[in-house]
Amino acid sequence: MAPEPAPGRTMVPLVPALVMLGLVAGAHGDSKPVFIRVPEDQTGLSGGVASFVCQATGEPKPRITWMKKGKKVSSQRFEVIEFDDGAGSVLRIQPLRVQRDEAIYECTATNSLGEINTSAKLSVLEEEQLPPGFPSIDMGPQLKVVEKARTATMLCAAGGNPDPEISWFKDFLPVDPATSNGRIKQLRSGALQIESSEESDQGKYECVATNSAGTRYSAPANLYVRGPAAWAQGLMGIWSLLSRFLGVYACVHTGTLICV
Repeated sequence: MAPEPAPGRTMVPLVPALVMLGLVAGAHGDSKPVFIRVPEDQTGLSGGVASFVCQATGEPKPRITWMKKGKKVSSQRFEVIEFDDGAGSVLRIQPLRVQRDEAIYECTATNSLGEINTSAKLSVLEEEQLPPGFPSIDMGPQLKVVEKARTATMLCAAGGNPDPEISWFKDFLPVDPATSNGRIKQLRSGALQIESSEESDQGKYECVATNSAGTRYSAPANLYVRGPAAWAQGLMGIWSLLSRFLGVYACVHTGTLICV
């Protein structure tokens, strides 16, 4: 016989209750994709670069795919670089081709609960077609070697009308100073300042100038971060060459006194 419920209490069947609890837990734990960063329309320069950035959140983590004219992008000039375990993605096109690359590019974020889409348009102009005010890179970043834990500054200055906004890419991925705990800052001049440099900061940097007329990329420049020993070794190599031709001698102290 089934046990009688105590006065004032209602018995709930065990199995349906567990199923309901599981559904509630699943509802709280899983979620459909939601975009937190979407690609923006761009006007680029023939022979230049265009990058579309797309990122979504959800549980399970969504995956990003890119489509052009209803087909998955595929070309030697097209590169897809993932970040955030695949929930973020950059579609990079280089070098740009007039007409051939002009299209609507669609970003799709998918997980087991659903799929969402967003898109952006790419226009490509020849140099002689550029409108007045199209951004120019007046000073781009240069190759730099910095000692670990020191400050590195990658310079960038741009012109245009209206004044372009400057952003940065490292190894083809967008640089977000907000995620660096204040260690990486973009200065008012547009330069990127990296304090207490780490080996993870090493890479290829590009500055990007964007206004309503279009987008222009700087030439890339490498930043190398070296430990004290490697730094000293590099300096001693330079001094060694100088000493051969000029009779200059120098010493560096790195725990051990080294002279050339």
